[in-house]
Amino acid sequence: MRQVRVLVVEDSVSVRRRLVEILEADTELQVIGEAEDGKTAIELCQAMRPDVVTLDMMLPVMTGLAATEYIMAYCPTPILIISASTNRGELFRTYDALSAGAVDVLEKPTGEERDGEWESRLLATVKLISRIKVITHPRGKLASRASMASSPAVEPRQAPAAVRLIALGASTGGPAAAVKILKGLSPDFPVPILFVIHMGRIFAESLAEWLDGQSPLPVAFARDGESLPQPGRGRVLLAPADFHLEVHRGRLRLTTDPERHSCRPSVDVLFESIAGEMAGDTVACLLTGMGRDGAEGLLAIRRAGGTTLAQDEATSVVYGMPREAFLLGAAERVLPLAHIAPVLMKLAGCTRSRRTP
Repeated sequence: MRQVRVLVVEDSVSVRRRLVEILEADTELQVIGEAEDGKTAIELCQAMRPDVVTLDMMLPVMTGLAATEYIMAYCPTPILIISASTNRGELFRTYDALSAGAVDVLEKPTGEERDGEWESRLLATVKLISRIKVITHPRGKLASRASMASSPAVEPRQAPAAVRLIALGASTGGPAAAVKILKGLSPDFPVPILFVIHMGRIFAESLAEWLDGQSPLPVAFARDGESLPQPGRGRVLLAPADFHLEVHRGRLRLTTDPERHSCRPSVDVLFESIAGEMAGDTVACLLTGMGRDGAEGLLAIRRAGGTTLAQDEATSVVYGMPREAFLLGAAERVLPLAHIAPVLMKLAGCTRSRRTP
């Protein structure tokens, strides 16, 4: 069995040695190189072509963000960000790196974990992302390869005459997909958007603020008990980390009910609540992500009369959640990422198109 070849990028000698020690202890992994700065990381990545790069954000000479942008543009490689940064500025750089194509993020150990817990998470994550076929950024090159398709299980239907809600769900690759979609909407987009994305609590804390700076629409975390925004002036509301987001009798509810598919927030929880409340007025879309969360909820919305979309394989960082939706017949249309915002604009009744960078 071929070993997974890993490049470790970390400026702290002690942390780097520990990472190498953990990785080398697993017979399925091989550390093929080490770098202490972003420039060296790029050089080694180009020369050695690793299967995975573990990358710190705070690096000398060239930052982790700059290294991510270069690697994903010129030698696309699955990147796992390993960071201890929790202040606002560093979290924003982490989101920027995820938007630039980094696959996932793992918090450095705090010392409060059970023995072996963090090490097991590191090994499992490296092996998992080594199987992901990443793509070159920017992703516009893929537009000509992608096409629209219909899923087989349920007949297509006309879009609702008046869309009152957009619901999005995503996991791995979600920050980049969300930015692409939001930047494709006009500032006068009239429909509220509810969004569930899987991300660890530490790294999710400033996500709404970061997305707000990327989006023509205001973005904030949803608050328990607030009224569902009415159509007219669009805004984006995110499920906070560790809370399910639901729609109930015209209001938003945040709950700490048990995880679904090992996730809280869960896309299925949001979609299923919408299916029972207002599916006929909703457009739901399942984006890139690992696992199967959201597929059954998307099917519930479709069966209840809603309009359902899913991201296609060519433009997904991980074609897991959308694939499950396609196999269930939950998605009326499977779209490349670049087509989703224009479709949402059309379904929302917007006549003005908006070009995305």
